[in-house]
Amino acid sequence: MLTLAAAKDKAKILAEALPYIQRFHGKAIVIKYGGNAMVEEKLKQGFARDVVLMKLVGMNPVIIHGGGPQIDEMLKRVGKQGEFIQGMRVTDAETMDVVEMVLGGLVNKDIVNLINRQGGHAVGLTGKDGAFIRARKLLMQDNENLGEWLNIGQVGEIAHIDPSLIALLDTQDFIPVIAPIGVGDEGESYNINADLVAGKLAEILQAEKLILLTNTPGVLDKNGNLLTGLVAEQVDALFADGTISGGMMPKIGAALDAVKKGVKSCHIIDGRVEHALLLEILTDQGVGTLIKGAGYE
Repeated sequence: MLTLAAAKDKAKILAEALPYIQRFHGKAIVIKYGGNAMVEEKLKQGFARDVVLMKLVGMNPVIIHGGGPQIDEMLKRVGKQGEFIQGMRVTDAETMDVVEMVLGGLVNKDIVNLINRQGGHAVGLTGKDGAFIRARKLLMQDNENLGEWLNIGQVGEIAHIDPSLIALLDTQDFIPVIAPIGVGDEGESYNINADLVAGKLAEILQAEKLILLTNTPGVLDKNGNLLTGLVAEQVDALFADGTISGGMMPKIGAALDAVKKGVKSCHIIDGRVEHALLLEILTDQGVGTLIKGAGYE
């Protein structure tokens, strides 16, 4: 039995959500799912419930997932050691087979199953389905030898995304769950950074929001304080002065590109917080770093 005070608090939270539900009804919200939220059972269940609730109140969530730790574990099981150059996974033909098996199979279907068990209707895809993510080989500049290029195998960059398959699934109330594997002109597979896929897909869909789940509270300044309410120019400055570095660079870079190209807002949130998605989307305070695009209200 709720006390009167507890009942008032719950009612206030529910009432606070209403204007956000109204504002985001029918809008695409692209979510990059990774980090602790993908491996801790309680967080996995909470994420699935959040996504189903978003769909039930009229939003159109689109999920892109990673799976680096799961790939590393499978590589060890087949006697292969994962290799990285300048932060990018070296993906030879054998490693690409493992990446496809883990991302397109094990991880993707686990997420689909989680959502479906919570009452949603999720469909798992890779970019090879309908050839909707076309890719080309990524040429990576050698940081140590100016003018030279590194061969890191079947790592790709996005050439084109066809949004028609995602649009079709949305019309039938399905929730797309996408593994970041692209297809080349000759049918070859490419391993693509999931943050880049999420950012580009948000741009193509002209999404209301791009949400990146991470293992940090968000973007921190040099004193460890959380930064939020940023505009593109401020983020550019954080790159320039070295505040944003290391593993956060591709995430924030993808977010920055998306808001510069029409996505209304990007949110870098802490996936270790239970129900972080709902807290960010349906409450006044939010739980991470907000980067505002030109159309942000």
